[in-house]
Amino acid sequence: HGHGRETPMQPLSLYRRNVRASHSLTWGLVAAGCVLTFILSVNSSMSGSQDQSHIGSAATTSVKPTCLRIGQQNAFRPNVAHSSRSLRRNDLVRSRRGVPVHIPRAEVEMQTASVESMIEKSKAERLNHLEMQAMEALKYAVESSENKHPVFPCAMIAGDMVILDLINRLGYLKDGKVQVMFVDTFHLFDETITFMKDTEERYGFKGNWFQAEGCADKSEYDAKFGADLWKVNIEEYDRICKVEPFQRGLKTLECDCMINGRRRDHGFERAFIDVYESGKMNKINPLAYWTFEDCWDYINKYQINYHPLHDKGYPSIGDAKDTVPVPREKWFEYAGERSGRFTGLKNKDGSTKTECGIHVDGAERTFERDLWIEGKVEKVDIKAVEGLKNSIVTVYAPWCPFSQNMEEEFAKLAEDSSLGLSVTAARGDEERELARSLGVEAFPTTFIVDASGKRTKYASEERTVDAWKNFIAANAA
Repeated sequence: HGHGRETPMQPLSLYRRNVRASHSLTWGLVAAGCVLTFILSVNSSMSGSQDQSHIGSAATTSVKPTCLRIGQQNAFRPNVAHSSRSLRRNDLVRSRRGVPVHIPRAEVEMQTASVESMIEKSKAERLNHLEMQAMEALKYAVESSENKHPVFPCAMIAGDMVILDLINRLGYLKDGKVQVMFVDTFHLFDETITFMKDTEERYGFKGNWFQAEGCADKSEYDAKFGADLWKVNIEEYDRICKVEPFQRGLKTLECDCMINGRRRDHGFERAFIDVYESGKMNKINPLAYWTFEDCWDYINKYQINYHPLHDKGYPSIGDAKDTVPVPREKWFEYAGERSGRFTGLKNKDGSTKTECGIHVDGAERTFERDLWIEGKVEKVDIKAVEGLKNSIVTVYAPWCPFSQNMEEEFAKLAEDSSLGLSVTAARGDEERELARSLGVEAFPTTFIVDASGKRTKYASEERTVDAWKNFIAANAA
């Protein structure tokens, strides 16, 4: 009782009177508190009844009763500016015993939110995070001291248009900090070529176009390789029209960091890729953790232009010869985007074709574009093959995965001094007509050349030391 505290100067009677007054004040405050509690409880109950009575006629009131039942409680969110009374009503809800309980406003809003609004909120938050992650990856591709010449090979599909827009938002297109590369296979849809040119104009940049080596247009390609090459030998078609121009483009642009649109949801072959992949050439996959749905959420959010064939049922667009529309309900299934690609095509082993060869293991080897740089394999010019004798010679293309795969075994063969033959290699992709005149139809092609200069082609696809030795023993007499 602080107010009745005795001091040395106070008489005892005064002290007692102060104590009685203090007690009276204390009990008075207690009584007032009980009355206030009762009033607030009644007011809260009446407010709840008024809100319930408005449920059937929400259109004629200023409160929209969007509620989510939690236990036995109903909370309502006004769709107009809160009055002081509505603020109190939302901050106070009754427990089952009727005692007012304070709930933080964030929890009240959570209770009143609809499932649809929470879905939209979570999707928006996810997309914002993915955008920031992708932009950080693109900034690394451009700003890191490790990377001097980042290149973005663009196929004009939905995901690539997202990346292109992100690069543009960062200002890397117009200033040329990121070079955009485009491979024309001479088998693309006409709409793809038109859309690429429109995109160049819209974003204000000039792309770097590459196509089959030595071919200015489709007619030259047909005359040189045949219009039906893809039907006769799909691997050779991929190498000539996709892999080699792709590799040549990266080399021409001195690429040391490749930006590409591969994502985990493309299918099993890409299910474990990360945003960053290190190596002799760094690879940045800014959309690695995105889904196809995320790409379209971004496109719709920023209203960016997309390939016109998407509106005709194509989730992904490649060559016109083997790309088909897909029912829209399948677009967003796992690997659904690419389900319309490579239709009817098989690999040599009979498996279903899912990749064109550009993104398979080893396809990005652009810095050691030549093979057998070291070791005992003797490198000769393709023009010198005609004059070889007592030799086993392979005519190869360094970008060809089959040539790359035989590099180690062929080097082991050259280590064997008991062969009695020189082990040589000649690059043939830069002199294709001369290579054809030697009987080279595909890379790699291996010959045994005897003492008279006669060449015998090694027809097997078993490229091992033992297989070559057996072939030598049978043909090098």
